[in-house]
Amino acid sequence: MTRFESAREIYASCGVDVEEAMRKLTQTPVSLHCWQGDDVTGFDHDGPLTGGIQTTGNYPGKARTPEQLMADMDKAMSLMPGKKKLNLHASYAIFAPGEFVDRDRLEPGHFAKWVEFAKARNMGIDFNPTFFSHPRVKDGLTLSSPDPETRKFWIDHGRACIRISEYFARETGVPCVMNIWTGDGYKDVPADRMGPRMRYKESIEQILEEPFDRSLVKPCIESKVFGIGVEAYTAGSAEFTLTFAATHEGCLPLMDNGHYHPTELVSDKIPALLCFFPEIALHITRGIRWDSDHVLLLDDETREMAKEIVRCGGLDRVYMALDYFDAGINRVSAWAVGFRSWQKALLAALCTPHDALRTLQEEAGFTELMARQEMIKLLPLGDIWNEYCTREGVVSDMDFYGEIKRYEDEVLKSR
Repeated sequence: MTRFESAREIYASCGVDVEEAMRKLTQTPVSLHCWQGDDVTGFDHDGPLTGGIQTTGNYPGKARTPEQLMADMDKAMSLMPGKKKLNLHASYAIFAPGEFVDRDRLEPGHFAKWVEFAKARNMGIDFNPTFFSHPRVKDGLTLSSPDPETRKFWIDHGRACIRISEYFARETGVPCVMNIWTGDGYKDVPADRMGPRMRYKESIEQILEEPFDRSLVKPCIESKVFGIGVEAYTAGSAEFTLTFAATHEGCLPLMDNGHYHPTELVSDKIPALLCFFPEIALHITRGIRWDSDHVLLLDDETREMAKEIVRCGGLDRVYMALDYFDAGINRVSAWAVGFRSWQKALLAALCTPHDALRTLQEEAGFTELMARQEMIKLLPLGDIWNEYCTREGVVSDMDFYGEIKRYEDEVLKSR
């Protein structure tokens, strides 16, 4: 008997069908963010990151061209089991030689090479307007700016991104999740908290007036606690974004688990939102003390988030996307480690006997519930994971670093 066969029997004795768990996992798409590969630089500006965002580290091998970024993504994806989507920021538009178009005039054709890339790999595409790192960010503000011309520029950018999102969906045959997030805010305590939020609300409403097929484009709005330079106040707080989504038909709330206070847990928020929203979206990261966007690992909160998605029946109701950027380590490894960690978390959740545990809770069998929850933690998930990787045609954890080191020696070090 192989280790997998033994593990399968152990799980079966707990009421878990690991074959069904692996089947469901292969059908669950996870959106992979392009911006890990080049430290959120993009292709439409040369200046530093602004708008509350910062990438730390200077590990060699950063992608500097679209071709390099796509090659690095290909390598990373070859190490990732499971179904993928591509997640783009508008700043990754690819222009013809000598061409430049500002963000308020972006068109679908500026992303044609990304569509070609995605279609060749049977991937859908998600999209994000880029409301940061641009000279038209005035005094740290975009959609909430008191300057009408500044707001108009960024509203036009958002409307252009809706048109591009629909283009992605029509070309790939997969709905596009389009996420609206800004770092708008103030470094110190503001004299007016409501005014910027009213302007932000009206700006988003004008963006969503752009005609689009709601079955193809899934607009979201994402919150933020604070960022570098906007420590005291952000216009798009959790209460603002959640209320906006709840009061505007077809707009989804997007939760980034790094965008809350340290004592708040997105794992607890997922079932709360699923009580009211038919669909929600996530940006999955690992915040250390604040929104630091560290590479995702298989830590407690990562496992709890996956567990809530699965046991709430949310695999087809929750749009899952990764969002982190670490320039201090091999970027291809960062991509793959984070994606594999989320796959492990989903697999662990799918291999948990949720119905049996729920029954114990409802019958007030809390002693047995605690004992069984602790027992589950040491079930042989690693053997199921290794089998899943084999079936998906990717290397095991034991062989993972060797693949990373070879790519670094053969490709990244020559840049």
